[in-house]
Amino acid sequence: MISKIVTTRIPTDYGQFNLHLYQDESTKEHLALSIGEKHFSQNPIVRIHSECLTGDLFTSRRCDCGQQLHASLKMMGEEGSGVLIYLRQEGRGIGLVNKLRAYNLQDDGLDTIEANIKLGFQSDERDYKIAVHILGDLQIKNMRLITNNPKKLEQFTQSPITVTERVALNLKSYNDNIDYLKTKRDRMGHFLDL
Repeated sequence: MISKIVTTRIPTDYGQFNLHLYQDESTKEHLALSIGEKHFSQNPIVRIHSECLTGDLFTSRRCDCGQQLHASLKMMGEEGSGVLIYLRQEGRGIGLVNKLRAYNLQDDGLDTIEANIKLGFQSDERDYKIAVHILGDLQIKNMRLITNNPKKLEQFTQSPITVTERVALNLKSYNDNIDYLKTKRDRMGHFLDL
């Protein structure tokens, strides 16, 4: 299902990581950023993060994605061990163009779920099976998963990888994303303390 193409060293603000590039059957590239691989048999901390160009790169406050990304990397750097899997499934799997269209619909009064549905998509089109394969390639059998999303936890109930603990991300909310976060909590079941 996936193939590892290359691994290289990446020094970051959070420590020295290894960046692993994987390619799936459709030739889409996914990444894993790892630190302290010798400790992977000891229940490492893991974040499965879906690409969010606006939040991750441009620090948009419409979502909490960039905050989640950096808070997770900081945790891993402080522990000296962990993996961040970066899945290329922008906009909850609807792609960048449609995500930006959904933003416009949200500006017109729809919530994030209603906007995706109006565009002809499900509220969340993401799939985490690739992450399971990447973790298997990295020989991770048990992990502490950094997530507020119950769907991510469900993906591992039938997998060979055991989630031993859910690690919560309690981040600052802003006027620009409070309605978005409330929708995630109230309509999608995310574990958020706002």
